[in-house]
Amino acid sequence: MSDKSAGQLTFAIPKGRILDEALPVMARAGVVPEDAFHDKSNRSLSFATTKPDMRLIRVRAFDVATFVAHGAAQIGIVGSDVIEEFNYADLYAPVDLDIGHCRLSVAMMADEAEAASNASHLRVATKYPNLTRRHFEAQGIQAECVKLNGAMELAPSLGLARRIVDLVSSGQTLKENGLVETGKIIDISARLIVNRAALKTDPRVGELVSRFREIAQAREAV
Repeated sequence: MSDKSAGQLTFAIPKGRILDEALPVMARAGVVPEDAFHDKSNRSLSFATTKPDMRLIRVRAFDVATFVAHGAAQIGIVGSDVIEEFNYADLYAPVDLDIGHCRLSVAMMADEAEAASNASHLRVATKYPNLTRRHFEAQGIQAECVKLNGAMELAPSLGLARRIVDLVSSGQTLKENGLVETGKIIDISARLIVNRAALKTDPRVGELVSRFREIAQAREAV
């Protein structure tokens, strides 16, 4: 990559479900964190990499998009759910990495599913109010979104909301909490995201995009 005079690149990665799958893909692209990154007791948010002109920041998935969209990080990896929820104008997602697969779905109590009425107004617990409102508006339903950042499955049983919109992989967590999936909003996978201005002004960003694209294409060819 180009010399250090261009400044240090910041690569944002999400805590949680995507990270374990993302690290091998990043390594193939030449993005390798320092050993301290793998220390489970390390609470740092910023880490050096094997490249002197690049550092990693490890933050919440929603914050990955915010850091990249506003140029505080130039490149990152995040789920397409986050991209769709925020729809930042300065965010560009050029590569589907074909990892982190799941879906964003609607769920409700199993014993209420068959008796669900065609209501014109619903209260929905979710971390994705924008996607949720758009989904229900398309069905002619006004969704009152109650923002939760976790423990979504408790909302129906405690009377907070009759439906939830949340990420679903196997569906086991829903089942364990007496919920059933009643509709899918979108399929989700992890994407490489870049700041549009950085892509235009820093050739290192374009080089990384090309590397990740080659890796994704090689996976498709297998």
